[in-house]
Amino acid sequence: MSDGMFPGLTSREVASVVGRVAPGIDYPDEPSMVAAAARAALSSAIEPGDTDAALLVGALGALPTLRAVIGDTSPQSVSAALRDAGPPALLPIDRLRDALDRWRGRLPRVPLHTPLERAGRLGARLVTPEHPTWPAALDSLELGAPLTLWVRGDPARLARLSRSIALVGARAATGYGEHVALESAAGLSDRGFAIVSGGAYGVDAAAHRAALSSGQVTVAFLAGGVDRLYPAGNDDLLRRIARTGLLLAELPPGSTPTRWRFLMRNRLIAAASDATVVVEAGARSGSLNTAGHAAQLGRPLGAVPGPITSPASTGCHRLIREYGAICVTSPDEMAELAEPLGARLDGEEPGGEAGRVPGDRG
Repeated sequence: MSDGMFPGLTSREVASVVGRVAPGIDYPDEPSMVAAAARAALSSAIEPGDTDAALLVGALGALPTLRAVIGDTSPQSVSAALRDAGPPALLPIDRLRDALDRWRGRLPRVPLHTPLERAGRLGARLVTPEHPTWPAALDSLELGAPLTLWVRGDPARLARLSRSIALVGARAATGYGEHVALESAAGLSDRGFAIVSGGAYGVDAAAHRAALSSGQVTVAFLAGGVDRLYPAGNDDLLRRIARTGLLLAELPPGSTPTRWRFLMRNRLIAAASDATVVVEAGARSGSLNTAGHAAQLGRPLGAVPGPITSPASTGCHRLIREYGAICVTSPDEMAELAEPLGARLDGEEPGGEAGRVPGDRG
Protein backbone atom coordinates (compact mmCIF):
# COMPACT_ATOMS: atom_id res chain seq x y z
CA MET A 1 0.00 0.00 0.00
CA SER A 2 1.44 3.38 -0.96
CA ASP A 3 2.19 5.98 1.70
CA GLY A 4 -0.18 8.37 -0.09
CA MET A 5 -3.12 6.12 0.65
CA PHE A 6 -2.83 5.95 4.41
CA PRO A 7 -0.03 8.45 5.11
CA GLY A 8 2.65 7.07 7.36
CA LEU A 9 1.02 3.64 7.75
CA THR A 10 2.06 0.35 6.18
CA SER A 11 -0.47 -2.35 5.34
CA ARG A 12 0.37 -4.11 8.59
CA GLU A 13 -0.13 -0.87 10.56
CA VAL A 14 -3.46 -0.23 8.82
CA ALA A 15 -4.53 -3.74 9.82
CA SER A 16 -3.49 -2.92 13.37
CA VAL A 17 -5.69 0.20 13.37
CA VAL A 18 -8.68 -1.87 12.27
CA GLY A 19 -7.86 -4.41 14.96
CA ARG A 20 -8.03 -1.71 17.61
CA VAL A 21 -11.39 -0.54 16.29
CA ALA A 22 -12.79 -4.09 16.41
CA PRO A 23 -11.15 -5.65 19.48
CA GLY A 24 -12.09 -9.23 20.25
CA ILE A 25 -13.93 -9.76 16.95
CA ASP A 26 -11.24 -10.50 14.43
CA TYR A 27 -11.28 -10.08 10.69
CA PRO A 28 -10.25 -13.38 9.08
CA ASP A 29 -6.84 -12.14 7.92
CA GLU A 30 -4.72 -9.08 7.20
CA PRO A 31 -6.01 -8.59 3.61
CA SER A 32 -9.57 -8.49 5.00
CA MET A 33 -8.52 -5.85 7.50
CA VAL A 34 -6.87 -3.75 4.79
CA ALA A 35 -9.98 -4.09 2.60
CA ALA A 36 -12.07 -2.95 5.56
CA ALA A 37 -9.82 0.06 6.03
CA ALA A 38 -10.19 0.91 2.34
CA ARG A 39 -13.97 0.70 2.66
CA ALA A 40 -13.80 2.98 5.70
CA ALA A 41 -11.83 5.54 3.71
CA LEU A 42 -14.25 5.30 0.78
CA SER A 43 -17.22 5.81 3.10
CA SER A 44 -15.89 9.33 3.79
CA ALA A 45 -16.13 10.23 0.10
CA ILE A 46 -19.15 8.26 -1.11
CA GLU A 47 -22.76 9.06 -0.29
CA PRO A 48 -25.14 6.28 0.83
CA GLY A 49 -26.76 4.32 -1.95
CA ASP A 50 -24.19 5.22 -4.63
CA THR A 51 -24.58 2.27 -6.98
CA ASP A 52 -21.61 3.29 -9.15
CA ALA A 53 -19.29 2.95 -6.15
CA ALA A 54 -20.82 -0.38 -5.19
CA LEU A 55 -20.29 -1.68 -8.71
CA LEU A 56 -16.61 -0.72 -8.67
CA VAL A 57 -15.98 -2.14 -5.21
CA GLY A 58 -17.79 -5.36 -6.12
CA ALA A 59 -15.89 -5.79 -9.38
CA LEU A 60 -12.43 -4.49 -8.53
CA GLY A 61 -12.28 -4.67 -4.73
CA ALA A 62 -12.22 -1.90 -2.15
CA LEU A 63 -8.48 -1.19 -2.26
CA PRO A 64 -8.16 -0.85 -6.07
CA THR A 65 -11.26 1.37 -6.05
CA LEU A 66 -9.71 3.58 -3.37
CA ARG A 67 -6.48 3.76 -5.38
CA ALA A 68 -8.46 4.89 -8.43
CA VAL A 69 -10.26 7.57 -6.42
CA ILE A 70 -7.29 9.11 -4.62
CA GLY A 71 -4.91 8.85 -7.57
CA ASP A 72 -5.03 10.33 -11.06
CA THR A 73 -6.32 7.11 -12.61
CA SER A 74 -8.15 7.92 -15.82
CA PRO A 75 -11.74 6.82 -16.48
CA GLN A 76 -10.41 4.84 -19.44
CA SER A 77 -8.06 2.86 -17.21
CA VAL A 78 -10.82 2.12 -14.71
CA SER A 79 -13.13 1.11 -17.56
CA ALA A 80 -10.50 -1.29 -18.88
CA ALA A 81 -10.20 -2.86 -15.44
CA LEU A 82 -13.98 -3.27 -15.33
CA ARG A 83 -13.95 -4.95 -18.73
CA ASP A 84 -11.30 -7.35 -17.49
CA ALA A 85 -13.50 -8.10 -14.47
CA GLY A 86 -16.26 -9.22 -16.85
CA PRO A 87 -20.00 -8.53 -16.99
CA PRO A 88 -22.04 -7.02 -15.53
CA ALA A 89 -19.28 -4.67 -14.31
CA LEU A 90 -19.49 -1.96 -16.95
CA LEU A 91 -20.12 1.78 -16.82
CA PRO A 92 -20.16 4.31 -19.69
CA ILE A 93 -17.01 6.46 -19.73
CA ASP A 94 -18.93 9.68 -19.12
CA ARG A 95 -20.69 8.24 -16.10
CA LEU A 96 -17.42 6.83 -14.78
CA ARG A 97 -15.71 10.20 -15.20
CA ASP A 98 -18.52 11.96 -13.33
CA ALA A 99 -18.37 9.39 -10.53
CA LEU A 100 -14.60 9.72 -10.05
CA ASP A 101 -14.88 13.52 -10.03
CA ARG A 102 -17.72 13.30 -7.51
CA TRP A 103 -15.81 11.08 -5.11
CA ARG A 104 -12.53 12.98 -5.46
CA GLY A 105 -14.33 16.20 -4.64
CA ARG A 106 -15.63 14.70 -1.40
CA LEU A 107 -12.38 13.22 -0.09
CA PRO A 108 -11.75 14.71 3.35
CA ARG A 109 -8.68 16.89 3.93
CA VAL A 110 -7.47 14.59 6.69
CA PRO A 111 -5.54 11.31 6.64
CA LEU A 112 -7.77 8.55 5.31
CA HIS A 113 -7.38 6.48 8.46
CA THR A 114 -8.85 9.31 10.57
CA PRO A 115 -12.39 7.81 10.67
CA LEU A 116 -10.96 4.58 12.10
CA GLU A 117 -9.08 6.37 14.86
CA ARG A 118 -12.07 8.62 15.62
CA ALA A 119 -14.23 5.50 15.94
CA GLY A 120 -11.65 3.93 18.23
CA ARG A 121 -11.75 6.93 20.57
CA LEU A 122 -15.53 6.75 20.58
CA GLY A 123 -15.58 3.04 21.32
CA ALA A 124 -17.32 2.34 18.01
CA ARG A 125 -16.54 -0.63 15.78
CA LEU A 126 -16.08 -1.07 12.06
CA VAL A 127 -17.99 -3.93 10.43
CA THR A 128 -17.76 -4.63 6.69
CA PRO A 129 -18.75 -7.53 4.41
CA GLU A 130 -15.33 -9.03 5.16
CA HIS A 131 -16.28 -9.26 8.84
CA PRO A 132 -17.89 -12.44 10.25
CA THR A 133 -20.69 -10.47 11.96
CA TRP A 134 -21.81 -8.61 8.80
CA PRO A 135 -25.65 -8.84 8.54
CA ALA A 136 -26.23 -10.89 5.40
CA ALA A 137 -29.74 -9.43 5.04
CA LEU A 138 -28.20 -6.16 3.87
CA ASP A 139 -26.81 -7.93 0.82
CA SER A 140 -30.37 -8.10 -0.53
CA LEU A 141 -29.89 -4.42 -1.43
CA GLU A 142 -27.35 -5.58 -4.05
CA LEU A 143 -25.69 -2.44 -5.48
CA GLY A 144 -27.55 -0.41 -2.85
CA ALA A 145 -25.87 -2.23 0.03
CA PRO A 146 -23.74 -0.11 2.37
CA LEU A 147 -19.96 -0.18 2.07
CA THR A 148 -19.57 -0.26 5.85
CA LEU A 149 -21.39 -0.32 9.14
CA TRP A 150 -20.11 1.74 12.05
CA VAL A 151 -21.37 0.19 15.26
CA ARG A 152 -21.86 1.45 18.82
CA GLY A 153 -22.71 -1.50 21.02
CA ASP A 154 -21.52 -5.08 21.02
CA PRO A 155 -21.23 -6.18 17.35
CA ALA A 156 -22.16 -9.72 18.43
CA ARG A 157 -25.71 -8.36 18.77
CA LEU A 158 -25.86 -7.94 14.99
CA ALA A 159 -26.85 -11.61 14.95
CA ARG A 160 -30.14 -10.58 16.56
CA LEU A 161 -31.17 -8.97 13.27
CA SER A 162 -31.82 -12.49 12.00
CA ARG A 163 -35.09 -12.32 13.98
CA SER A 164 -36.23 -8.73 13.97
CA ILE A 165 -39.13 -6.48 13.07
CA ALA A 166 -38.95 -2.81 12.13
CA LEU A 167 -41.51 -0.52 13.78
CA VAL A 168 -41.62 2.88 12.11
CA GLY A 169 -44.00 5.79 11.96
CA ALA A 170 -44.69 9.46 12.39
CA ARG A 171 -42.32 11.73 14.29
CA ALA A 172 -45.29 13.86 15.33
CA ALA A 173 -47.13 10.81 16.61
CA THR A 174 -50.49 11.08 18.31
CA GLY A 175 -51.15 9.54 21.72
CA TYR A 176 -52.77 6.64 19.86
CA GLY A 177 -49.68 6.10 17.71
CA GLU A 178 -47.28 6.15 20.66
CA HIS A 179 -49.52 3.78 22.64
CA VAL A 180 -49.67 1.28 19.76
CA ALA A 181 -45.90 1.54 19.26
CA LEU A 182 -45.25 0.87 22.94
CA GLU A 183 -47.64 -2.09 23.14
CA SER A 184 -46.42 -3.54 19.84
CA ALA A 185 -42.72 -3.30 20.69
CA ALA A 186 -43.29 -4.77 24.15
CA GLY A 187 -45.33 -7.64 22.75
CA LEU A 188 -42.83 -8.41 20.00
CA SER A 189 -39.96 -8.20 22.46
CA ASP A 190 -41.71 -10.74 24.67
CA ARG A 191 -41.86 -12.99 21.61
CA GLY A 192 -38.09 -12.73 21.16
CA PHE A 193 -37.94 -10.23 18.30
CA ALA A 194 -35.31 -7.50 18.16
CA ILE A 195 -36.90 -4.12 17.45
CA VAL A 196 -35.45 -2.01 14.63
CA SER A 197 -36.21 1.66 14.03
CA GLY A 198 -34.63 5.02 13.27
CA GLY A 199 -34.17 6.69 16.65
CA ALA A 200 -36.49 9.60 15.79
CA TYR A 201 -39.17 11.24 17.91
CA GLY A 202 -42.66 9.75 18.08
CA VAL A 203 -43.22 6.16 17.01
CA ASP A 204 -39.50 5.32 16.70
CA ALA A 205 -38.68 6.51 20.22
CA ALA A 206 -41.70 4.75 21.74
CA ALA A 207 -40.72 1.45 20.08
CA HIS A 208 -37.11 1.71 21.24
CA ARG A 209 -38.15 2.56 24.82
CA ALA A 210 -40.53 -0.37 25.06
CA ALA A 211 -37.87 -2.78 23.80
CA LEU A 212 -35.37 -1.44 26.32
CA SER A 213 -37.90 -1.81 29.12
CA SER A 214 -38.53 -5.40 28.03
CA GLY A 215 -34.83 -6.23 28.13
CA GLN A 216 -34.75 -6.93 24.40
CA VAL A 217 -32.17 -5.78 21.88
CA THR A 218 -33.23 -2.70 19.94
CA VAL A 219 -31.37 -1.32 16.92
CA ALA A 220 -31.39 2.29 15.73
CA PHE A 221 -30.09 3.13 12.26
CA LEU A 222 -28.76 6.69 12.16
CA ALA A 223 -28.57 9.06 9.19
CA GLY A 224 -25.24 10.57 10.29
CA GLY A 225 -22.26 9.21 12.15
CA VAL A 226 -22.73 7.14 15.31
CA ASP A 227 -21.29 10.07 17.26
CA ARG A 228 -23.98 12.43 15.95
CA LEU A 229 -26.89 11.58 18.24
CA TYR A 230 -29.86 13.07 16.41
CA PRO A 231 -32.37 14.33 17.32
CA ALA A 232 -30.75 15.98 20.33
CA GLY A 233 -33.88 15.44 22.42
CA ASN A 234 -33.32 11.68 22.13
CA ASP A 235 -29.71 11.87 23.28
CA ASP A 236 -30.32 9.90 26.50
CA LEU A 237 -32.41 7.30 24.69
CA LEU A 238 -29.77 6.77 21.99
CA ARG A 239 -27.05 6.39 24.62
CA ARG A 240 -29.14 3.72 26.35
CA ILE A 241 -29.52 1.93 23.03
CA ALA A 242 -25.74 2.03 22.53
CA ARG A 243 -25.24 0.39 25.95
CA THR A 244 -27.64 -2.54 25.58
CA GLY A 245 -28.57 -2.57 21.88
CA LEU A 246 -26.97 -1.14 18.74
CA LEU A 247 -26.53 2.22 17.06
CA LEU A 248 -25.65 1.66 13.40
CA ALA A 249 -24.61 4.02 10.60
CA GLU A 250 -23.09 3.53 7.17
CA LEU A 251 -21.36 6.91 7.30
CA PRO A 252 -18.20 7.37 9.36
CA PRO A 253 -18.12 9.21 12.70
CA GLY A 254 -18.40 12.96 12.28
CA SER A 255 -20.86 12.75 9.37
CA THR A 256 -23.83 15.11 9.53
CA PRO A 257 -27.39 13.84 9.00
CA THR A 258 -29.13 15.39 5.98
CA ARG A 259 -32.53 14.94 4.37
CA TRP A 260 -31.07 12.71 1.64
CA ARG A 261 -29.22 10.62 4.19
CA PHE A 262 -32.39 10.12 6.22
CA LEU A 263 -34.16 8.80 3.12
CA MET A 264 -31.28 6.47 2.25
CA ARG A 265 -31.02 5.30 5.87
CA ASN A 266 -34.56 3.96 5.55
CA ARG A 267 -33.48 1.29 3.07
CA LEU A 268 -31.21 -0.19 5.76
CA ILE A 269 -34.07 -0.40 8.27
CA ALA A 270 -36.19 -2.27 5.72
CA ALA A 271 -33.41 -4.58 4.53
CA ALA A 272 -32.11 -5.51 7.97
CA SER A 273 -35.52 -6.57 9.31
CA ASP A 274 -37.61 -9.66 8.64
CA ALA A 275 -40.71 -7.46 8.33
CA THR A 276 -41.64 -3.78 8.53
CA VAL A 277 -44.70 -2.40 10.31
CA VAL A 278 -45.85 1.19 9.85
CA VAL A 279 -47.58 2.07 13.12
CA GLU A 280 -48.87 5.54 12.27
CA ALA A 281 -48.17 7.71 9.24
CA GLY A 282 -49.61 10.80 7.65
CA ALA A 283 -49.85 11.30 3.92
CA ARG A 284 -46.25 12.59 3.67
CA SER A 285 -44.58 10.66 6.49
CA GLY A 286 -40.98 9.55 5.90
CA SER A 287 -41.95 6.11 7.18
CA LEU A 288 -43.76 5.55 3.88
CA ASN A 289 -40.32 5.68 2.27
CA THR A 290 -39.23 2.81 4.54
CA ALA A 291 -42.38 0.92 3.55
CA GLY A 292 -41.52 1.43 -0.11
CA HIS A 293 -38.08 -0.07 0.38
CA ALA A 294 -39.56 -3.07 2.21
CA ALA A 295 -42.00 -3.65 -0.65
CA GLN A 296 -39.25 -3.39 -3.28
CA LEU A 297 -37.19 -5.95 -1.39
CA GLY A 298 -40.14 -8.32 -1.09
CA ARG A 299 -40.12 -8.07 2.70
CA PRO A 300 -43.45 -8.51 4.51
CA LEU A 301 -45.10 -5.14 5.11
CA GLY A 302 -47.78 -4.37 7.68
CA ALA A 303 -49.68 -1.23 8.57
CA VAL A 304 -51.75 -0.43 11.65
CA PRO A 305 -55.16 1.10 10.96
CA GLY A 306 -56.25 4.22 12.82
CA PRO A 307 -59.37 6.35 13.11
CA ILE A 308 -60.64 7.25 9.65
CA THR A 309 -60.94 10.83 10.87
CA SER A 310 -57.25 11.05 11.82
CA PRO A 311 -54.86 12.60 9.25
CA ALA A 312 -52.06 10.87 11.17
CA SER A 313 -53.26 7.48 9.88
CA THR A 314 -53.85 8.49 6.25
CA GLY A 315 -50.56 6.96 5.12
CA CYS A 316 -51.27 3.63 6.82
CA HIS A 317 -54.69 3.40 5.24
CA ARG A 318 -53.22 4.14 1.83
CA LEU A 319 -50.59 1.42 2.27
CA ILE A 320 -53.35 -1.08 3.01
CA ARG A 321 -55.66 0.10 0.26
CA GLU A 322 -53.22 0.72 -2.60
CA TYR A 323 -49.94 -1.02 -1.85
CA GLY A 324 -50.89 -4.40 -0.45
CA ALA A 325 -49.75 -3.85 3.12
CA ILE A 326 -51.25 -6.32 5.59
CA CYS A 327 -53.60 -4.79 8.15
CA VAL A 328 -52.14 -5.66 11.58
CA THR A 329 -53.76 -4.86 14.91
CA SER A 330 -51.74 -6.81 17.50
CA PRO A 331 -48.23 -8.07 18.24
CA ASP A 332 -49.37 -11.58 17.29
CA GLU A 333 -50.39 -10.39 13.83
CA MET A 334 -47.13 -8.47 13.44
CA ALA A 335 -45.13 -11.52 14.46
CA GLU A 336 -46.94 -13.57 11.82
CA LEU A 337 -45.56 -11.25 9.13
CA ALA A 338 -42.01 -12.31 9.98
CA GLU A 339 -42.79 -15.80 11.17
CA PRO A 340 -45.94 -17.27 9.62
CA LEU A 341 -47.99 -19.62 11.78
CA GLY A 342 -46.46 -23.08 11.81
CA ALA A 343 -42.95 -21.83 11.08
CA ARG A 344 -41.77 -22.64 14.61
CA LEU A 345 -40.71 -26.13 15.48
CA ASP A 346 -43.20 -27.90 17.72
CA GLY A 347 -42.60 -27.23 21.36
CA GLU A 348 -40.67 -23.95 20.95
CA GLU A 349 -42.04 -21.16 23.07
CA PRO A 350 -42.12 -17.54 21.91
CA GLY A 351 -39.27 -15.61 23.49
CA GLY A 352 -37.53 -18.84 24.54
CA GLU A 353 -34.40 -20.36 23.09
CA ALA A 354 -35.64 -19.78 19.56
CA GLY A 355 -35.63 -16.05 20.26
CA ARG A 356 -32.08 -16.03 21.64
CA VAL A 357 -28.76 -16.18 19.92
CA PRO A 358 -26.13 -18.38 21.57
CA GLY A 359 -23.46 -16.28 23.19
CA ASP A 360 -25.51 -13.06 23.14
CA ARG A 361 -24.77 -10.92 26.16
CA GLY A 362 -27.52 -8.36 25.54
